[in-house]
Amino acid sequence: MGNKYKILFVEDEANIRAFVTALLEANDYQVVTAESYAMAKTLYASHVPDLVILDLGLPDRDGSAFLSDTRESDATPVIILSARSEEKEKVRMLDMGANDYITKPFGSEELLARVRTALRLSRSTAEARLPGKKFTIDDLTIDYDARRVFIGECEIRLTQTEYNIVAFLSEHCGKMMTYAMIIKAIWREAPDDSGIKRLQVNMANIRRKLGARPGEVSYISNELGIGYRMKG
Repeated sequence: MGNKYKILFVEDEANIRAFVTALLEANDYQVVTAESYAMAKTLYASHVPDLVILDLGLPDRDGSAFLSDTRESDATPVIILSARSEEKEKVRMLDMGANDYITKPFGSEELLARVRTALRLSRSTAEARLPGKKFTIDDLTIDYDARRVFIGECEIRLTQTEYNIVAFLSEHCGKMMTYAMIIKAIWREAPDDSGIKRLQVNMANIRRKLGARPGEVSYISNELGIGYRMKG
């Protein structure tokens, strides 16, 4: 039991809480549940979970307050599981630091895949930034020290900006990074229409150089109006 990943699931609807708890436990996760903001705060402090699955419509306070509180102190992965499907709400939660956003109703396999990705990202991000480390997925390799990108044995010639974007996405692989997050990280400026256009032009060049064809996900996927995700 002590070697299992511990997940705090914050959800006020009893039937969803029971279903997701059973699903996670059947896949060898240890689950702690809370049905309110106040209970979630207490359990988070006492159990120190490896990951949080968070509903936004809590009875005593909006779930976004819990996300904000968490991000003030640490980077524990947080997956939003909410009935709110508006694009602006997804972007707002991701910009606040959520690792992922799943809308209800959801598929069991999708939820489990997102949980695995978030935990893998949490485990590998710090290691990838150490000197001498490389990022590898399928046949794509990024040599951080040399600032070089390869597909198989073939080096992909990227501009400095293109490399910075690819490296940034790889450091957060599996996580949806919003346009605002990327623009602030790469250009150190507030996002606006011209900044988003500049990012989209760079990303089109990156995807072409990495061999992506129209309609293919390849290494980097795009959720229109929200952002980009490096395959995790």
